[in-house]
Amino acid sequence: MERKTISVTGMSCNGCEQNVKNALRNLEGVTRVEADHEANTVELAAEDDVADDDVEAAIEDAGYDVAP
Repeated sequence: MERKTISVTGMSCNGCEQNVKNALRNLEGVTRVEADHEANTVELAAEDDVADDDVEAAIEDAGYDVAP
């Protein structure tokens, strides 16, 4: 199980948090997602085989940006 915190820009409300959480929950192997628009972070727990590129793509497809 891998846990990571990702910096995400563009979230401004609870609805944004929900959009990001829904996008990431659709990835196979993701077990937990918490988003915080005030801190601009997403905490993710996932199986080891979930690719960082897939996580980033899901966030971007939802309309937000992953900060370096």
